[in-house]
Amino acid sequence: MTDQKNIRIAILDLYEGQANQGMRCIREILEHWAQQNQFELVYDEFNVRLALEVPDTSYDIYISSGGPGSPLESEGSEWENSYFGWLRSMEEWNNSVEGFPKKHVFFICHSFQLACRYYQVGTVCKRVSTAFGVFPIHMLADGKQEPVFEGLRDPFYSVDSRDYQVIEPDHSRLREMGAKLLAIEKNRPHVPYERAVMAIRFNDHFLGTQFHPEADATGMSMYLQREDKKQTVIENHGESKWQSMVEQLQDPEKIMWTYQHVLPNFLNYAVGELVTHP
Repeated sequence: MTDQKNIRIAILDLYEGQANQGMRCIREILEHWAQQNQFELVYDEFNVRLALEVPDTSYDIYISSGGPGSPLESEGSEWENSYFGWLRSMEEWNNSVEGFPKKHVFFICHSFQLACRYYQVGTVCKRVSTAFGVFPIHMLADGKQEPVFEGLRDPFYSVDSRDYQVIEPDHSRLREMGAKLLAIEKNRPHVPYERAVMAIRFNDHFLGTQFHPEADATGMSMYLQREDKKQTVIENHGESKWQSMVEQLQDPEKIMWTYQHVLPNFLNYAVGELVTHP
């Protein structure tokens, strides 16, 4: 892979101070991956929405988290302008001749929706009902060639937790950018709704998913036991669906398989481009 053993990672926290399982899961994946690969890992967290914090270009790898609320209403806000300024700095680094090694970024859920707005690659809109639970994700042709999806089955399963979605991908814009659609949500021929885009490789170094690849069975189980989440699932899908989701968490080939593959694959892919500086 690389001789470099010191890895610096920036985590952009978009949770706005709200209680969540996402940040814990990201930390645990990073720590386990570093230990497994014998890396000296340093990671810093940046409170994007409350403290207007964004990282500089000195980190090796960047992960931008999910978060609550609308990815539309923040348009023009101070924190979003700061966030998009950071994203531009990543692009400028990667596009410059001196910018080496390149900066790899992974966008999760809310961050993915913001990135889709930034790049204008699809329609970001409110869902008719909340998507919450364990769902199948269907790979497209480019998804089957994607290194970050290596080892996944088709479909694979992941946690979805969102009131918003990215639909109606702009294929000409994607082609112009050299971007690739990697995955979409389950086909539901009985409902007249457009299928959501679930993953895009925006360019050689930026990739995002609308699902939560960091979600683990422990966190999801705690979430499902929360009375408000339980009622959301039951109201939208019925009690048998809630029961089935609880049972699916015990299946090691479902969300834990995704947890063990997607972000670790991304980290391996990103580290593969790092070299030891003299």
